[in-house]
Amino acid sequence: MAFTLQLGERAPDFRLPATDGRTYSLDDFKDARVLVIFFTCNHCPYVIGSDEVTRATALKYAPHGVRFVGINSNSANTKPEDSFENMVKRMEEHRFPWVYLRDETQEVALAYGALRTPHFFVFDEERKLVYTGRGVDNPRDTSKMTVNDLDNALADVIAGRPVRVPLTNPIGCNVKWEGKDAHWMPPEACDLV
Repeated sequence: MAFTLQLGERAPDFRLPATDGRTYSLDDFKDARVLVIFFTCNHCPYVIGSDEVTRATALKYAPHGVRFVGINSNSANTKPEDSFENMVKRMEEHRFPWVYLRDETQEVALAYGALRTPHFFVFDEERKLVYTGRGVDNPRDTSKMTVNDLDNALADVIAGRPVRVPLTNPIGCNVKWEGKDAHWMPPEACDLV
């Protein structure tokens, strides 16, 4: 069985606390025409390197009814920088245009099959998965990127076209699983492309 959510599958529900003091579930985003759920964190150089491109993409597509939801599932025991308190500080400092949720139990990361930070999941109006994988081809240094797969996927969905490249391998740091080595990945996780 595949570790990562498969194309065409529905977005798993969640109920997670956010840095804004609220708790969100999938239903809180029902007004979104397209929903981008991405697994991210505070410390990863691939996240930090591509955050501003992700911000620009989120702002570009917001007028088209696209909402972004960031989820940090990393173990704070493995990476103390990824604690909820540090998430709050990061959002206060950067004011990203998405809600930032904490998946302390890692159940949501498992439900989606998150592999790396960042790892993007794009859902259509029916909340079926139409794209999963990387945001860009060089997230650590976006000055060298040649492809913005997330932007391409969103352009296709908004235009009513099938996503030209619906599946890519996410590029980034491994999700930091509780009780595991920082570089551990589930053996069935190497199943994207």
